[in-house]
Amino acid sequence: MRPAVLSLVPVLGLLQPALAALYTSPAQLPAGRKYDYVVVGGGLGGGVVAARLAETASKNVLLIEAGPRLVPNRDIETIAIPFLCVGLAPDTPADWNYTSTVQPGLAGRTIDYPRGRVLGGSSSINYMIWNTGSSDDWDRYARVTGDSGWSWKAIQPFIKKVERIVPPADNHNTTGEYIPSIHGTSGPLGISLQGYPSLLDSRVIATTEQLSAEFPLNPDMNSGNPIGIGYSQFSVENGSRTSSATAYLEPALSSGSNLDVLVNTQVTKLFQTGTEQGLPAIRGVQFAQSAEGPFYVVNATTEVILSAGAIGTPQLLLLSGIGGSADLKKLGINTLVNLPDVGKNLQDHTVLPNIWSINATQTPDDYARNATLINDDLTQWATTGTGQLATPPATNIGWFRLPKNASIFDTLTDPSAGPTSPHYEFIFAEVWDSFTLPTPTTGHYMILSSNLFTPTSRGSVTLNTTNPFDFPIIDPALLNSAFDIYTIREAVKAAQRFMAAPAWDGFVIEQAGNFAGVTTDAEVEAYARANAATVFHPVGTAAMSPKGASSGVVDPNLTVKGTRGLRIVDASIFPYVPSMHPQGLVYLVAERAVTLIKAGC
Repeated sequence: MRPAVLSLVPVLGLLQPALAALYTSPAQLPAGRKYDYVVVGGGLGGGVVAARLAETASKNVLLIEAGPRLVPNRDIETIAIPFLCVGLAPDTPADWNYTSTVQPGLAGRTIDYPRGRVLGGSSSINYMIWNTGSSDDWDRYARVTGDSGWSWKAIQPFIKKVERIVPPADNHNTTGEYIPSIHGTSGPLGISLQGYPSLLDSRVIATTEQLSAEFPLNPDMNSGNPIGIGYSQFSVENGSRTSSATAYLEPALSSGSNLDVLVNTQVTKLFQTGTEQGLPAIRGVQFAQSAEGPFYVVNATTEVILSAGAIGTPQLLLLSGIGGSADLKKLGINTLVNLPDVGKNLQDHTVLPNIWSINATQTPDDYARNATLINDDLTQWATTGTGQLATPPATNIGWFRLPKNASIFDTLTDPSAGPTSPHYEFIFAEVWDSFTLPTPTTGHYMILSSNLFTPTSRGSVTLNTTNPFDFPIIDPALLNSAFDIYTIREAVKAAQRFMAAPAWDGFVIEQAGNFAGVTTDAEVEAYARANAATVFHPVGTAAMSPKGASSGVVDPNLTVKGTRGLRIVDASIFPYVPSMHPQGLVYLVAERAVTLIKAGC
C-alpha cells in the first residue's frame, strides 16, 4: 500500500478543449489529410518527436494517444501538483494499471506496474526526478551500438536543447546546490530544485560531512558523475509539473501548428504498405477506441514513429508480426519480420522503502489525519504555487557504488558501465511509504529508500492474446539474480550506517513497519524480497544494437531492423537500463531522434 495521503487525491477531471488540432474520436480527423509522420504514443518520446517534427511547416504530423488529454485545473489537478505524484498510480484513470507476473525474487508476489495512460505518458505521472545520466552509461551506449553519437560528449547539446533551469517555487538561494554552467537555460522543459524545505535536508548534508568517506556531497548529480549525495532536480516550474505534454505538445497545439493529436484511441496494429530495397515498408497504422471497433487506418508518407513505451512498444510489434517467429507462431500470428529480441531484455530498477520513526510535530503524513492542513496547503498552492505541495517528496538523492573489494566481485563481473555509474541509490523523504502496509494513524516517519540501479536480472514482455486491448504478460524479474539481491542487501546496510550518523541523534527513533528489528543479512534479504517493488523504470524491450547485427531490435539510428519507414523512440531502445532515473535520458534520446529523422538518417 502507498501513503494514506493517496486517499485524498481528487478524481481527475476531463475537459474537451475547443482546439481544431485536438480530436477525441478518429471520425473527427480531417477527411483526405495526408500525414508525413504518424507518431504512436503521446508520452515522453512521442510528445517530443511529434512537436519537433511539426515545427517544419511543410510536414503534417498525426499523434495518436491511447489515454485522454487532462486539462489542468489548479484547484484539484493532481497531475499538476508535484507532491501529489504519490497518488497518480496505481488504480487511477491516468495509469494503464498493469500487473506483473508472479515474481520469485519478490517472495512470490505480483506487483502493480504503473505506466502513464494520458497525454504526456509517464512524464505526467512520475515523481519528476530529473537526471541526464552518467558519462559511463552514455559512453557504453555508444560503444555497444558502434555509434559515437550516443556518447556523453555528443549528447551534451541535447541537454541544453531540452532544459530551461528556473527558480524553485520558494525562490530560495540555490548557490552551492547545483552547477549552473552545465545546464540549459532556453529549452522548453522547466527544471528546478526543491521548492520547499524538508526536515531532513540539514541532517542529510551534515551526514555527508560526518561520514564523507562513504557518503560524500556531490555538487550536481547531472555533471556526468552522480556519485555522492546532492540536491534533487525536478521537472517542475512555478510549483507545477512539467512534462512532454506541458512543455512540447500544449505549445504546439496552442500555436495552431500542423500537428493533429488524437486522444482516447489505441493503435492496434502496424502493417506493411509496400516493399523497399527488398524490405517491408511499415507505414500503415490501424487504430480503434475499443475492441469492438470501428477500426480506422492511416498511412504515413514518410515514417511511423513508435513511442508506446517499454511495455506498449513490444506488444504492438508482436501484434504486427514483428518479433520471434516461434513466439508469434504459438499465437497464430504470421511473421512479417523475424526479430527474436522483441520483448526480451526487460530491465527495471527495484525500490525498497526503509522506514524510520522520527521525532517531529508535523509531516505530510498528517494530511490523512487533518483535513484543515491539506485544504490549507491546497489553497496556498492554488493561490501562489508555493508550499509543501509545490515540490515532490524527495529533496535529496544519493548515488553509490559497491566497494571494489566487495565479495560479489570474487565470482561476478561488475555489471555497471564504469566508475561514474552507481550500483544503488538513496532517496530521502519525510513520509511513510510502504507497498505492503497502510500508513499508521499516529506517529511521524521518514524513508531512506534503497534502490537497485544496475540489475543483472532480465525479464520480458510477451503477448497474452492477439486482442490488442488485452494486457501483455509483464515479467520484470526483479531481484532474480545473485548480484541483485546482494546489492539491495548492501544498499540497506549502507542506509543503516547512514542513519547511525550523529546528525540523526534525537531525531530518528527506530526502524519501523516491516523494517523494524531487521539487522542480519538473512533478515535484510527476507525483508527486501517481501517489501520491494518497481520504481517504474522499465527499459530495453526493443534494444539498440550495431547496424547489421542480428541481435537487438533497432539500429543505432532507432529504425527497426529489417524494415523501412518504422522507427522507435522511447525507453525500450536502451540496451542497458540507465543507472539513474531515465526520464531525462528519454528526452535526450527523443531530441536526437528528431535530428536523425529530419536529416533522413
